[in-house]
Amino acid sequence: MVAVQIDEVGHWTEIKLDIIREYSAAYARILHNQSAIRTFDYIDAFAGSGKHRSRTSGREIQGSPAIALNVSTPFSHYHFIDLVGRKAESLRQLAGEREDVTIYQGDCNAILLEKVFPRCRYENYCRALCLLDPYDLNPKWEVVKTAGEMRSIEVFMNFMIMDANMNILWKDPDKVPAGQIDRMREFWGDDSWRDAAYKKEPTLFGDWDQKAPNDDLVSAYRQRLQTVAGFTYVPEPIPMRNSKGSIIYYLFFASHNNTGYKIAKAILDRYRR
Repeated sequence: MVAVQIDEVGHWTEIKLDIIREYSAAYARILHNQSAIRTFDYIDAFAGSGKHRSRTSGREIQGSPAIALNVSTPFSHYHFIDLVGRKAESLRQLAGEREDVTIYQGDCNAILLEKVFPRCRYENYCRALCLLDPYDLNPKWEVVKTAGEMRSIEVFMNFMIMDANMNILWKDPDKVPAGQIDRMREFWGDDSWRDAAYKKEPTLFGDWDQKAPNDDLVSAYRQRLQTVAGFTYVPEPIPMRNSKGSIIYYLFFASHNNTGYKIAKAILDRYRR
């Protein structure tokens, strides 16, 4: 057995896990009853070790991989990805001898595009639910855009606004290190994020870039999911806050399926309230 340090998570993560638990169960049940669908997979791109410790209660709780493995209607196949070797090994222990689980260790951006998404083609009557919940600005836009273009993949995704605010969205954009700009470009897909993140404001010394509210950037990303990635349905995301009220990330859902959209929106709206 490999000893793995269990990540301690706040209440916002527990809320997200409750949302994933509800939606994944409904998704698997509905797809199971559609005779035309050959497979419906579960994809966890930043899977972790499969378990967490609640900062609120101190209890050990299930991570998203364990939640998905225990839904009442099993998915056709499970794809768990993590960059860290010890966490990937913990996932192997979690899966045991199950033949419907594949564990991948490495960068999810390459693994999703090269190994996982090709198994979920719309024209092959395959579908998938994909969870993209990193701790930083990830995944790359190419991954999100590919999922949207495939039409077969529904996505829950974190937009890590706290990472963006701390490292990229500074009041003076000229002082942001080039490496951080590159990270934002990879996440967004191009440099159009600047138009949403900064507004020209007139001053005595000419027009200056002023940092726009988070909502402006998040609204632009939501629109981008629809108009550029091509997702048909993208409900308003939920802002996930820490105990001090600061927003850590926005939880997005994106889909081409009207039924999935209605169910996800109802769940998101309930937790939003």
